[in-house]
Amino acid sequence: MTSGRRRPQPPVLDTDALLKDPDIKVIVTCGSGGVGKTTTAAALGLRAAEQGRRVVVLTIDPARRLAQALGLVELDNTPRHVDGVGADGALLAMMLDMKRTFDDVVSAHATPEKAAQIFANPFYQSLSASFAGTQEYMAMENLSQLRTQLVTDGEWDLIVVDTPPSRSALDFLDAPQRLGRFLDGRMIRLLTAPARAGGKAYLKVVTASFSVFTKVLNKILGNDLLGNVSSFVASLETMFGGFRERAELTYELLKAPDTAFVVVASPEPDALREASFFVERLQQEGMPLAGVVLNRVHRAVPGLTARAAQAALDRLGEKPADASLRAALAVQVESAEAAEADQAMIARFAAAHPSVAQRSVPALPTDVHDLPGLRRVGSALAGLE
Repeated sequence: MTSGRRRPQPPVLDTDALLKDPDIKVIVTCGSGGVGKTTTAAALGLRAAEQGRRVVVLTIDPARRLAQALGLVELDNTPRHVDGVGADGALLAMMLDMKRTFDDVVSAHATPEKAAQIFANPFYQSLSASFAGTQEYMAMENLSQLRTQLVTDGEWDLIVVDTPPSRSALDFLDAPQRLGRFLDGRMIRLLTAPARAGGKAYLKVVTASFSVFTKVLNKILGNDLLGNVSSFVASLETMFGGFRERAELTYELLKAPDTAFVVVASPEPDALREASFFVERLQQEGMPLAGVVLNRVHRAVPGLTARAAQAALDRLGEKPADASLRAALAVQVESAEAAEADQAMIARFAAAHPSVAQRSVPALPTDVHDLPGLRRVGSALAGLE
């Protein structure tokens, strides 16, 4: 009979081994919004630094929680040293400034005169600040720059990336290609057509092919849309003719054996569904998945099930003398029910992905807002809590 057999347990994610491995240069934390990616990234970075590595943590979280937890007044595109880190390592932190990163790309690949012309263009100003996919692409640009500095300067030997808080975890992998396709050579040739076909004829082409796109941009930029677009892409024609190639090269960086993905989820249906999609996508793309962190897992008193706690509560009845005990048991019932629900969700995920390593991190009683809190999360990630 097999009905009484326990399901095989998934492998355990050994985060300390991952952080100590000198061959690992990039760790990418990813998952849906609100599951603790930023805290996980910061905790991994701090633990790696206190084990002797020189780490830079790149966050894309605009809520600035990472800066507060690390004791920094602010974060921007410049890596800043974090004080109070023990051992022989070092910890630096930075936050993606999307527009500044785009500006840096332009400055690096254009003459000062051409760059000034691009910066002044209203279409570029809108694109660099809010175009769909720009944030994810610029996160990859930052990662590529940091990876280059790792090789050339050696100021750090590990990069930990906190991916954007997108609606879908897959946006981080998909959006850079979407932006690259928009700005690649074929699209640029189409958008520079006014100089060859005349404004009215071009307007008909654009209206027929990109009606939704032009409505949005007209609303943002006004009546000078076509002139601004034409001027913008004419300025960028040589610089961004290979924009797709840049996106693909950065994408290939994520497939390198010195990169490791850590998928972060909470034991909730939506978060685990996103984690499942991401795990499958990474496996399909041949990307190096280290494992899954199951964050904010409820734990009950060992040996006390929800049923046992409820039975004890029922036996008390309504005796006034047992009010405090009854309240304590009620808390245990709620805690045990939450813990059992979490374990059921985790078991279901493990059954769907039996070969994927897991690490559960218990729910903390308070938010993490300082280095001691991050150390505690790091200990839990190492299985010490």
